[in-house]
Amino acid sequence: MSSPYFHPREQKPLPTEWAVRLIPGAEVSGRKKPPRSATGMPPFAPPSHVTQTLGLAAKPVEKAVRSHLAAAEHSPPGENSVRSTLKWIAKILQFGAAVVSRRTDRKSNRSAIHVSGGMRNVLIVGADDFGRRIANYLVQHPETGRAVCGFLDDREALGKGVIGRTSDLAHLARAGFVDEVILAAPHDREVALRILEAARRLRLDVKLAPDLFGRDPVRKTEHVGGVPLISLHEEPLPVTRLLMKRVLDVAGGGAALILLAPALILLAILVRLDSPGPVIYSALRAGRKGRPFNCYKFRTMVMDADALKEELREKNQRQGPFFKIAGDPRITRVGRFLRRYSLDELPQLLNVLKGEMSLVGPRPHPLDDFSAYAIQHLPRLDVLPGMTGLWQVTARANPSFQAALDLDIEYIRSWSLALDFRILLKTAAVVLRGSGE
Repeated sequence: MSSPYFHPREQKPLPTEWAVRLIPGAEVSGRKKPPRSATGMPPFAPPSHVTQTLGLAAKPVEKAVRSHLAAAEHSPPGENSVRSTLKWIAKILQFGAAVVSRRTDRKSNRSAIHVSGGMRNVLIVGADDFGRRIANYLVQHPETGRAVCGFLDDREALGKGVIGRTSDLAHLARAGFVDEVILAAPHDREVALRILEAARRLRLDVKLAPDLFGRDPVRKTEHVGGVPLISLHEEPLPVTRLLMKRVLDVAGGGAALILLAPALILLAILVRLDSPGPVIYSALRAGRKGRPFNCYKFRTMVMDADALKEELREKNQRQGPFFKIAGDPRITRVGRFLRRYSLDELPQLLNVLKGEMSLVGPRPHPLDDFSAYAIQHLPRLDVLPGMTGLWQVTARANPSFQAALDLDIEYIRSWSLALDFRILLKTAAVVLRGSGE
């Protein structure tokens, strides 16, 4: 298997090509294939081109979304609405049961990768043959749990996998949702110390790949393609608490689907009878580390709602990369009722069971809003998005995107299972009051 990192002449696709490849089938967390880069913010773009890349990637994303909606709009009418709705509910319950009963006998060295949401994004410092050897091995062996974002090198020209200089680490690490930095020998002491200090501030793991001249180290250490990796800094990962959070998501989501099955059937019938179109609205949202996923909701708007959104954008009442207006003319009669009590979001329990969302976390944003993110907005994507969150139960009426961002960051920094339980209880009270929009 060839690699563009080991063979520099094999070029990586352009950012727009990555976006086009990304939309039809985004990888689900926990799969063995390396994750694709975030649409609109691909980690392969050098920092001077990040803004340009956002604009380039937005067009294929928009085209793919419109194509997806057009396919749904022109799909042939199905069977009797009640029968088709029952089939849909049965599929959800069947899938939920399969997820709950799935065996969890993962290897111990992959448990942290699994609970943290999939592959770890890696930057390699040093683009010489030694560094490319490491990258080539990681590309060919995704079971290591690492996906190479590119190289940092102060001597090599940009391109052929080199995406920036060592001074660009902070910017590129945030833009590419990087988890780990590998220092490939030879090293400049001052540069290595500077990278180590920056990585600690960014809470990144740092591995040193020394050239041992064909000798094996005396102490046991991790190997990548025959190259030992010595850990210089590791961020602690609360594996047990993350596993407990996942258990809460699966148990809570599965139980909710079973208990609410009659209500889901009734709501689906009301949506079908109220206006033409599918019962379920599936739209791409930005998930953890910017990975797109199909987010499910009961349809609350007319069929051409996404096309009308651009016409209404000048009436946006939210601040920042977030769209919402009072009295939105696209919302149907049943849709207003569903939104008032947040019932339209119940199908997202399926996203929770699939591992794309959690019961509690920052709300996922549409891709067009995500494409307008600035670097300082990206930390909210460090965790799985949630059906509810701190913003929903404390400042739902606040139109400021910055206020929502601050609450999301506060949740991530102070996260605990007890906090999740408190948010879930407050969410129930908010839903019963019917304060949704």
